[in-house]
Amino acid sequence: MKHLAIACFLSTLAALASAQPTVDSAAPAEQIRSIDAERTRISAERNRLEAGFLAEDAACYDRFAVNRCLEKVNDRRREAMGDLRRQEISLNDEERRIKGAEQIRKTEEKSSAEKQQEAADRRAKALEDSRSRLEREQKKNEERASAKAAEQGSSDANAAKLKGSQEKSRDRLDKQSAAAEEAKKFSDRQKEAQERKAQHERDRLKQTKPPAKQLPLPQ
Repeated sequence: MKHLAIACFLSTLAALASAQPTVDSAAPAEQIRSIDAERTRISAERNRLEAGFLAEDAACYDRFAVNRCLEKVNDRRREAMGDLRRQEISLNDEERRIKGAEQIRKTEEKSSAEKQQEAADRRAKALEDSRSRLEREQKKNEERASAKAAEQGSSDANAAKLKGSQEKSRDRLDKQSAAAEEAKKFSDRQKEAQERKAQHERDRLKQTKPPAKQLPLPQ
């Protein structure tokens, strides 16, 4: 009967173990505690039975067939102790199975955690590579924009310089033209003055010209 009870207990443990999720690390510990409690019960049962058998051994010495009585007691002792030992062996086997399953679970969890970490590292590296690539592209765009701005600035400076040179040339030409125009006007005024003076001299000479000599009288 007790052997049947321990078999039912082990069946219950196995069912609980199969029903618990692999990530529930508390279930194996609870199962081990239950096994330890069952071992305590078996030990107490062994002590109780041994005390009873010792009492029966003592009673056998009061009987006529002492040896036969002791043999019967020893037979029952071996059967009872053997049954308890079988229960302990079953508990030991179940404990090894639970601990083995727990070790496998921890190994799988560690492997899963490592794989998750590797995946996280790959994602982090991919993000870092993407960020570095974007930074390089942004830097290149800024350099191109800066070079274009510098080129545009140089072009604008050259255009402004050319425009200033052209304006200076026009100013010089305008000044030269104005000077030539003034010189021409001065020359024209000089010519006009000289002509007026010459005309005035001619007019004066005409006014002061001596009278013509009279023709001689005829003889």
